[in-house]
Amino acid sequence: MKLNDILERIDVKEVKGNLDTDILDITSDSRQINEKTLFVAVAGTKVDGHTFIDDVVKKGAVAVVCEHLPETLSENVCYVKLEDTADGLGKIASAFYGYPSEKLTLSGVTGTNGKTTTATLLYKLFRKLGFKAGLLSTVENYVDEKVYPTHNTTPDPITINKLLAEMVEVGCEYCFMEVSSHSVVQKRISGLKFKLGIFSNITLDHLDYHKTFKEYIKAKKLFFDNLPKDAFALTNTDDKNGSVMVQNTKAEVKTYGLRGFTDFKASILECGFEGMLLNICGKEMWTFLPGTFNAYNILAVYSSAVLLGQKPEEVLTELSALHSVKGRFDIVNIAKITAIVDYAHTPDALENVLNTIDDIRAASKSTSTLITVCGCGGDRDKSKRPIMAQLACKLSDKVILTSDNPRTENPEAILDDMFAGLNSTDLSKVVRISDRKSAIQTACMMAKEGDIILIAGKGHENYQEINGVRHHFDDKEIVSGQLQLLIK
Repeated sequence: MKLNDILERIDVKEVKGNLDTDILDITSDSRQINEKTLFVAVAGTKVDGHTFIDDVVKKGAVAVVCEHLPETLSENVCYVKLEDTADGLGKIASAFYGYPSEKLTLSGVTGTNGKTTTATLLYKLFRKLGFKAGLLSTVENYVDEKVYPTHNTTPDPITINKLLAEMVEVGCEYCFMEVSSHSVVQKRISGLKFKLGIFSNITLDHLDYHKTFKEYIKAKKLFFDNLPKDAFALTNTDDKNGSVMVQNTKAEVKTYGLRGFTDFKASILECGFEGMLLNICGKEMWTFLPGTFNAYNILAVYSSAVLLGQKPEEVLTELSALHSVKGRFDIVNIAKITAIVDYAHTPDALENVLNTIDDIRAASKSTSTLITVCGCGGDRDKSKRPIMAQLACKLSDKVILTSDNPRTENPEAILDDMFAGLNSTDLSKVVRISDRKSAIQTACMMAKEGDIILIAGKGHENYQEINGVRHHFDDKEIVSGQLQLLIK
């Protein structure tokens, strides 16, 4: 592809060199320079790509996109100056791969909780409705049936467009993707054309990155600010910031919720561990996903499908057959003990899961004991640590505080932060075990027939990161193995 064709829709500030240059590859990683590569210098969170310009030129890059030109220019390289290369990278990637988001119906889900469940259920639903579809999510990326591993909730712009282009190539009509607050601020979704934006909720999270809750809200809102006028903006108005998200959008606003007046409304008729009965827009449906938080997820999926032109009756029929997403209220029943593995790693998510368990116990008049195992990740927002511990104690009968992904932090120091939020009553029901495997094993040994174990924080993850190294670790695998031992 010619460089001038790649830059066709981009506001270029200055050019030094020949735009009629053939480009075979694009990258923002100085280690990935191949023949006829275009290098985009982006100032990232840890390193500035501009410091590697001389290096990539020596390696054979034929074009460099940057915000400030280097002092020494190579006569064999075309230098292109942009105002914002982070924004430019997404647009360059989109152009290089043939603007794939314009050839798909692309939907983005943002919010603190529910992104993975909503996006994944939409992907599964549309495949059951007979469409080829793609998914970009925290758990896995899919190009129709083909699975790709994932490293971030929202990939980098080049990876996104490469996957979208592959979706177009195999005949996908729809793609559903999670849109993280980091990706919005870092402009990873620049250049993408969305047909639908979905807001789930927003609660305390990622303050290690955004610094304040106001900035976190602003990041989420920016996604909707940038939606085109021919798109839909679907927002949960039961969340107090639901209307804030769409107040400046050009898209057509639609609302959903369990309370108040909305375009799409649902109510919970019955709920148990095996699922729940919902009334959605006047029609009853059964779902295998229990809990109020899942009622919002299911309603968001239904609303989205209808907005994307699907028949309500067909949507409800196919939606009722879908099961939960891996690591999201993932239930294991062994030795007459119910274990629940959930990704809940924020105060709101943990509270939602614990309240759901409590509601189900109350409805069934159960006298079971709830044992909660949870921890907090290292190198992340410290403010939520004491809150998580308080919630676990408030809404559980017994609590084991343990490690999550300590990363580069000392697990004991993380636990100290969690214990700082506990009073004497809380402490009477808490056990401290920093080794997560031992914590899960202890919970299983404490449980009696009919009891419930919640293992929160890691969900689908099959690793534990300690001092920068990822070790195999699967909560569901460990609890299943330990409960099996109780049968023998």
